[in-house]
Amino acid sequence: MFYRQFILLLSACLACAAAFSNPLALDTDIDPQRLSDIVKTLASDEFEGRAPGTAGEEKTIAYLVEQFKALGLKPAGTSGAWTQSVPMLHTTIEQPDKLAFSATDKSLQLIQGENIEISTLHDVDAINFDSAPVVFVGFGVDAPERDWDDFGDIDLRGKVAIFLVNDPDFSASPEEPVAGRFGDRRMTYYGRWAYKFEEAARRGALAALVIHETEAAGYGWSVAASSPGDNIALAESSGAEPPVMLQGWLKYEAAESLFEMAGLDLSQQRKQARSPDFKAMPLKGLSMNAELKVKTEQFESQNVLAMLPGTTRSDEYLMVSSHWDAFGLGVPDEQGRTVRPGANDDALGTAGVLELARVLKQGEPLQRSVLFAVWTGEESGLLGSKAYAEKPLYPLEKTAANFTLDILQTAGLARDVILVGEGQSELEDDLAAAAAQQGRVVTPETLPENGLFFRADHFSMAKQGVPVLLMMGIAGGADLVEGGREAGEQWIADYVGNCYHKTCDAWDENWNLDGAVQDINAFEIIIRDLANSERWPEWKSGSEFKAIRDASAAARP
Repeated sequence: MFYRQFILLLSACLACAAAFSNPLALDTDIDPQRLSDIVKTLASDEFEGRAPGTAGEEKTIAYLVEQFKALGLKPAGTSGAWTQSVPMLHTTIEQPDKLAFSATDKSLQLIQGENIEISTLHDVDAINFDSAPVVFVGFGVDAPERDWDDFGDIDLRGKVAIFLVNDPDFSASPEEPVAGRFGDRRMTYYGRWAYKFEEAARRGALAALVIHETEAAGYGWSVAASSPGDNIALAESSGAEPPVMLQGWLKYEAAESLFEMAGLDLSQQRKQARSPDFKAMPLKGLSMNAELKVKTEQFESQNVLAMLPGTTRSDEYLMVSSHWDAFGLGVPDEQGRTVRPGANDDALGTAGVLELARVLKQGEPLQRSVLFAVWTGEESGLLGSKAYAEKPLYPLEKTAANFTLDILQTAGLARDVILVGEGQSELEDDLAAAAAQQGRVVTPETLPENGLFFRADHFSMAKQGVPVLLMMGIAGGADLVEGGREAGEQWIADYVGNCYHKTCDAWDENWNLDGAVQDINAFEIIIRDLANSERWPEWKSGSEFKAIRDASAAARP
């Protein structure tokens, strides 16, 4: 018996070594040329950057429906259609008549897109207020489980709340009391701007501004201010609180000037805000004044949904998703280009969803059903996935897992796969097993401070308790077969630094999509196994989503 086990182990090791010598020794029909062709179409000028509510959306929806029909899938939208309606509100703040911080003898003029990016999610035609008090709330965290409360007894009603970005321990040195309390460099949900706006709304604030810092935010000012004054929200939402009247980013240099007007040093206040003893405080003598005209438009956008029905357990679901939207048309770049085509973000992820649909449909029948979802409005705040999560067409308590593709690396084969959100769910173990089958290993994201786990559509499902797994190429530099980790990091630097959310995020015939194939195939391996099993992946102990999932355990066999 021992000899037989030894031979089996030796064979496995040899197979593993062989796989490492050729990482793409994969049993998959995922076709890199088909991926490229789909991206070339979706990212073409004809689709006008795929902004929701535009002619580009109409072409995108028609194309996706045509693709799913051709694959022989079933429509999975509302009332037997291919789509789910997502009513949206588009707001645009025009060039402000007045927008400034004021003190007794000083003022700081705010210029949209230059030192402030501010927008509204309210259906109003004007926003006017004078002398709204300004309050510094530090990181704006209320986390009883971490024994942390930045707010104390302060009343934010009718006031402007100024937040620091990221978590209290992001910049902490090891000797500071806060070090490690929020995961060190790994961003928690408390670090996300979305949480800060939500908390300001819960407390009745008039406006909420987050001080922008490139390293702590995970992107530069050009990204934060890429669409000044422009925002999109769900026109119908079951959110508990209405949003603040104004929300946005304040450039760091402008924030420094603001604190100087109050006789304070911003860098010193940042340090004090890292103390558990910090409490929100008024910036004495400072107020904000605004006279803003707002253009509003309500329109209907669409999620696209297709189903591969299961055989014996068709009422249990796996979900595979991406987002179809990009940033539409913008100001001309140096070459005169106005289309922001979103080729990698996320036409390539959408191509991956279509390829997974194709190969799963052509393979052996699966016991569980697979729902393919291509969401609208991700770039506006995960709106399409949020709308589905609030009003799911298929029960989320019987959705075993969500697999999201959002930005895949285009630099070739990799020896590893990047895990986003380490320590969350048992799907991480599935990913490790799939990677081993490919001759690869799992590497935790190298930029956990960017909070990518909270920035893609899978997060809408996670908030409802569905275990999730995200494949995102910018989460860490892959260990590329050609060039190693250094080349993987360089790919991220080039893409994020030059093309992320810009006109140059375009289809390129020189892309090497073999690495994207590897990552899509990893999902394929997990889906085939999970769809033919009776397993229900669990959240790991300590995950903030475990209690939500546990509460619906009785609904699952």
